[in-house]
Amino acid sequence: MTTFGLEEEFVFLDRETLRPADVADGAFAHLAADPRWKPLAHREFLAAQVEHASAVFTDMTEAQEALVGFRREVAAEADGYGVVAASVGCPPDALPFPTITDTPRYQRIADDMAGVIADHQIQGLHVHVGIDDRDDGVRALNAIRNWLPLLSALTGNSPVWRGHDTGYESWRNVGQRRWTTTGCPPEFRDAADYDRRLERLVGIGGMKDHAIIMWAARLSDHVPTVEVRVADAQLEAWSAVLHAAVYRALVDSVIDVSLGAADAVVPSAEAAPGPELLNAALLHAAHSGLDALVLDPVLGELRPADEVLDRAQSLLAPALDASGDAGLVATGFARLREEGTGGARQRAAFASGGMPALRELYTSTFTAER
Repeated sequence: MTTFGLEEEFVFLDRETLRPADVADGAFAHLAADPRWKPLAHREFLAAQVEHASAVFTDMTEAQEALVGFRREVAAEADGYGVVAASVGCPPDALPFPTITDTPRYQRIADDMAGVIADHQIQGLHVHVGIDDRDDGVRALNAIRNWLPLLSALTGNSPVWRGHDTGYESWRNVGQRRWTTTGCPPEFRDAADYDRRLERLVGIGGMKDHAIIMWAARLSDHVPTVEVRVADAQLEAWSAVLHAAVYRALVDSVIDVSLGAADAVVPSAEAAPGPELLNAALLHAAHSGLDALVLDPVLGELRPADEVLDRAQSLLAPALDASGDAGLVATGFARLREEGTGGARQRAAFASGGMPALRELYTSTFTAER
């Protein structure tokens, strides 16, 4: 069974203003002092953030239980500091410039990127899917790039920024477009081509190392995985696990020859979208989510979101059946259609009750088991 892991970035917020609260150093110290959480808890770029880099899993139920367990610990830390823990793509309000975690690397990034950092107050969900070798990873990456607009449409969770509804489901994905490397990665011939082209980027526009490559999908530079980074941090653990199941099925479809699905999940040469269409479709998805047309990853054209979701589920069926995740994905897609994405739910809460309603949404979802 193909392995996977998840990185969730959480933000601590002031209870009244919902601006970032710089308590993460203390929260991290408490988490890291506990042997259960020491390997999994990490400091993040901002002094209001903490990251959960999960264990390696093969089972989605086990992953969800672990994610909820860590979230409970983060929520307890937030309660101790009198703040709110939230899993959102960006905070609904913010000061003009954030406090950067005091490490040499993070301070150097802040210096290199300068004013870009003012709006880089974001949290993502990064899913790692295990691969046997980097050439397999490049094959998977070349397929995933066509799916990124749909994956973005499914995962927007940052509609409110600096106290206003932005009109976008994922303002996080908009903000990331300011970085030197962003959006859909290019196609690569093989792993050697990937490594060679990454090396040529180092030193340009603040890209001091491979870890600052901001593409929405990439090969990990420290573990043998494909890392899909397009998703905003998700309100609930079930949604994060749903997307892990989808991403794993997509990678399996490409590299597991026994499934016979590799050709089905990629567009034909005639339909394949160019980089200009993919990146335009990414912004389109960040704007509209599932409420409008979405770029079909195989047809290479805009189609109604419900139609694209149905086709995606059908295309991934062999891999989902093989992993035992077909029911989980069917239930998760149905729930997204009924309840809406996190972005849609935040927008509705903000419209009905402003910041207090958002605070209630964050606290009621953060440790939800289902």
